[in-house]
Amino acid sequence: MVNPRTAATPTGGTPAPGDQLGDGLHLLRFTGALYCRADLSAPWGVEFPELDGYMTLPVVLSGRCILEVGDDRYPLEAGSAALITRGIPHRLLSTADAAATPLFDIPAEQLSDTYEHMRFGGGGERTWIAYAAMQVDTPLTTRLIAELPDVIRVDAWDDGEAGAFGTVLRLLAREAETIEPGGEAVMTRLADVLVIQVLRRWLRSVDAATGWLAALRDPQIGRAIGLMHAHPDDEWTLVKLARAANMSRSAFAERFTTLVGEPPMRYLAGWRLEQARAQLTRTDDPIAAISTRVGYTSEAAFSRAFKRHHGVTPGAVRHAAGPPALHPRATAASP
Repeated sequence: MVNPRTAATPTGGTPAPGDQLGDGLHLLRFTGALYCRADLSAPWGVEFPELDGYMTLPVVLSGRCILEVGDDRYPLEAGSAALITRGIPHRLLSTADAAATPLFDIPAEQLSDTYEHMRFGGGGERTWIAYAAMQVDTPLTTRLIAELPDVIRVDAWDDGEAGAFGTVLRLLAREAETIEPGGEAVMTRLADVLVIQVLRRWLRSVDAATGWLAALRDPQIGRAIGLMHAHPDDEWTLVKLARAANMSRSAFAERFTTLVGEPPMRYLAGWRLEQARAQLTRTDDPIAAISTRVGYTSEAAFSRAFKRHHGVTPGAVRHAAGPPALHPRATAASP
């Protein structure tokens, strides 16, 4: 099985200077992913269970289907994708009245630990779907997802980025047609790119007045947040952060608190300690080294702050990390 401690992969590149939303996206991490290409023939229906801690991305490469999430239905045709941000139960159906079979009751050809091929249905009209289930990693990704809607639907035919989304879809469809050497690696990376493109489009379409995403959009507050994220070990003070944002200390503190919902130094402390927890669970680095990386000069001071924030000691978190998580199919099949 894939080891999330070693398989964490950033899904975006380094943001351009001043790209506050880019700062939110380039630190995205996914681990423990499962990628599937499905050859489905009508009538068919697949019922996906709750996958807590996962984002899922069905992409229709050819044909059509219906995505059902709770009482909501979303038609998806070739060139459409839907990002299901919190791993909530959902169904993919050939038609609205098609019966659905639980995902893990459907046999699949396991091509590797993280890549499978499914053939299923009644032999009628065919639909090809690429499906990715990606386990969310790092506190930043979790915070971003908390402000997203349950479902983000994207149609390639509405692509306003010089056909970029459609280009990635065509590449994904080509890889899904046949099993070629390196096909798994190509499909996984293309799926990651699609996630970024879906999120970019949604972020540009919303106009949040407050919240973490609104703070990232703010040119001055977003710059300060980006610096905290990139350099948690720096000796930040309120004055230094305000200067970086080109604001007075009082104006910076007031705007930051209004947008984010907490004062800047409290946000920084929480960010450092969330980063420390993530490093404790996915690396074997000494606690002293981790405490230094997140801005503490004393391991004892770090341990006290960590326990106040998380309710447990760094050593307890390291001890409880346990074995790597399984990918979704194996996890769901466990008793």
